[in-house]
Amino acid sequence: MSKMKKKMDFWTAVTIIIAALFILFLIYPLFSLFLTGFQNPETGQFTMDNFIRFFRKKYYYQTLFNSLKIAVCVTCIAIVTGSALAYFMSFYKIHFSSALEILIIISMLSPPFIGAYSWILLLGRSGAITVFFKNVFGITTPSIYGFGGIVLVMTLKLFPFIFLYVSGALKKVDASLVEASSSLGCGALKNIYTIILPLVLPTLLAGSLLVFMNALGDFGTPRLIGEGFQVMPVVIYNEFVSEVGGTANFSAALATILVLITAVLFLIQKYVVNRLSFTMSSMRPIARKAIHGWKSAVVHLLIYFVVFLALLPQITVIFTSFLKTQGSRFLRGFTLDSYRAVFKNLSDSISNTLVFGAVAITIVVLLGIFISYISVRRRNAATGFIDMSTMFPYILPGSVLGITLLLAFNKKPLLLSGTTFIIILAYVIRRLPYTLRSSAAILYQISPSMEEASISLGCSPLKTFFKITVVLMLPGVFSGAVLSWITIINELSASLILYTGGTRTMSVAIYTEVLRSGYGTAAAMSTVLTAITVLSLVIFFKLSGRRSVDV
Repeated sequence: MSKMKKKMDFWTAVTIIIAALFILFLIYPLFSLFLTGFQNPETGQFTMDNFIRFFRKKYYYQTLFNSLKIAVCVTCIAIVTGSALAYFMSFYKIHFSSALEILIIISMLSPPFIGAYSWILLLGRSGAITVFFKNVFGITTPSIYGFGGIVLVMTLKLFPFIFLYVSGALKKVDASLVEASSSLGCGALKNIYTIILPLVLPTLLAGSLLVFMNALGDFGTPRLIGEGFQVMPVVIYNEFVSEVGGTANFSAALATILVLITAVLFLIQKYVVNRLSFTMSSMRPIARKAIHGWKSAVVHLLIYFVVFLALLPQITVIFTSFLKTQGSRFLRGFTLDSYRAVFKNLSDSISNTLVFGAVAITIVVLLGIFISYISVRRRNAATGFIDMSTMFPYILPGSVLGITLLLAFNKKPLLLSGTTFIIILAYVIRRLPYTLRSSAAILYQISPSMEEASISLGCSPLKTFFKITVVLMLPGVFSGAVLSWITIINELSASLILYTGGTRTMSVAIYTEVLRSGYGTAAAMSTVLTAITVLSLVIFFKLSGRRSVDV
């Protein structure tokens, strides 16, 4: 008995509690999803009928190909765009580069579906750009609806992830490597693919996976502008909603297929990165060079144009939020009526978003600190299980996570559907990896000798953890937490599955207003959400002294 008490120290208890939480709120829901997908909706017996139905009908399996097509195209274009911007802004002196970096970060802060809604206002059938070119030049602009529009919206929203990842990696490249290569006769282009690319490739692959997963699992963008071009997340949502009166077995089978595909891709990426990964120590960071003449004009023009396109949806939303409206039409003249409607009829959505987000981010920070510590400092079989389990949120699209939680907690003894708790739970699961990743990264940089010195001076291990280790971890925790917070308050797909009348969030309110053609109200609510997001970013920069967010 005494041996058991001795073994049951604080960290053992923490490990057991966290492992139990992962089993209950992540592993069990996933198991319920898979089990439901293999069940007959009437008898509950094991069957493959749901999967046979998917692969037998072209309508269904075509949506999988469409989703992969979108994800691949978006990822490739985002890699080219984000990497090019990161390269030019890291190697050359670009005018207003600090402001451009902040604008690129701001462009990625709002949900992708707001970008889709904005482009409807610009390039829709009655969009401002569409009408202008038709009336003035007699030119019919390309439609924003369908495959091309989805790729455009997602690329402009997701390329900043590649930019941030590659920019961070380029800061660690030692200038002497490039100089040595140049002294041996290598030109700038050869330096890129023989020196720079191999060094940043592991980081680039990590960013590419994040873009790919986001593009594959996005629901709002293809739902608004996809029209006849159906993708997997939209079909999963439609099938689930249409079967609420009966069963959700088929939608669970579709979700299972999507989860398995993303899991395989994740494992392949992880294997490749582990084979390619190495440690870089930048003794002398790369100094930015000045560029002149036509090269400078071309580079600056391209960078400014891409950043402008990325920001255009938010500029459009903010501008239209002050216009007079009549139904779905914007009229001449400015007014605050849309904002009055927001604060009169949709104020509960704002308070829900802030309250749910505050509770979720508190839990995320606490879990991030404890999980990163036991994973890095207290390695054993249990912490290995927890560390492995943290990969699942990466491969779970929001709509799939929502369905997974509903299937698992839709009956007693854990009846959570329709409650605030289930939405907060979804936020924690979805956004924990951001804080966890940054917390673990900074913990690797903290020498265990500092903790050992504190303990040798008479502090208990627990007191040392809270007074020394946590304090040293705070910059990394804070960096991940701000990204978790921003993505939490902008979450749509999981919220759309889980919300009820009393738990509607800002993203859900914006989405429903767009579907109702309440464009003025949707624009005003989007502007409020953008303002809250930017304010959060400003507070982070002010408190941390940084000018960028680590991802």
